[in-house]
Amino acid sequence: MPAEPLLEGRTAVVTGALGNLGPVWVDALRGAGATVVGLDVRDGDGVLQADVTDRPSLERVLDEVGTPSVLVNNAGIDAPPGADHGDFARTLEVNVTGLYTSTQVFGEAMCGAGTGSIVNIGSLYASIAPIPSLYDHIEPPFTKPAAYGASKAAVVNLTRYFARLWGPYGVRVNALSPGGVHGGQDAEFVRKYSERVPLGRMAQPADLVGALLFLAGDTSAYVTGQELRVDGGFTA
Repeated sequence: MPAEPLLEGRTAVVTGALGNLGPVWVDALRGAGATVVGLDVRDGDGVLQADVTDRPSLERVLDEVGTPSVLVNNAGIDAPPGADHGDFARTLEVNVTGLYTSTQVFGEAMCGAGTGSIVNIGSLYASIAPIPSLYDHIEPPFTKPAAYGASKAAVVNLTRYFARLWGPYGVRVNALSPGGVHGGQDAEFVRKYSERVPLGRMAQPADLVGALLFLAGDTSAYVTGQELRVDGGFTA
């Protein structure tokens, strides 16, 4: 008999479902049998409109869909080139405070149910600083802003915090930190980036699916408080 889908009968919530990687997580979870509820600040087909920085909007979703088995905290923004203090603060508000709020709303419900898996989407820039030479060919001159990496480092620490806090209630919390994912970058950037990766290339979206399903499902039942880097060895 064929194996039962990993997440059959479970509900998964994905924040930032219309973002760059949002559809990757949504499709992966659906392919594993889950009923997926996508959330985004933008209006779009198949998603509920909600803002991770607005707790009441998340509470309305919880009331509507019930307690999920899986939460993927994917919502996030990157500061633009030449970012000022306002851009820095806004990035932290969405990427850190927003994730904290989403985790509280859905995670507390999971604790009440006695089970659940939360997967926070980090980044290789949670572990290392951007390398200026990857961007020095870009015109006008471009410096990767600091806010994104700072926010993703905070995401990894929040992952550990909630894993320890909620482990006794049966809720696991882990981070999945992708490396650079191929998707519209200029050829020079792709070349320079790939040269620094032991596996010799940027990630494809399909490279991320197995890691997500591992952390979301029962295969990782004894894994919590961890950061799983899917970066081709970039941070090795």
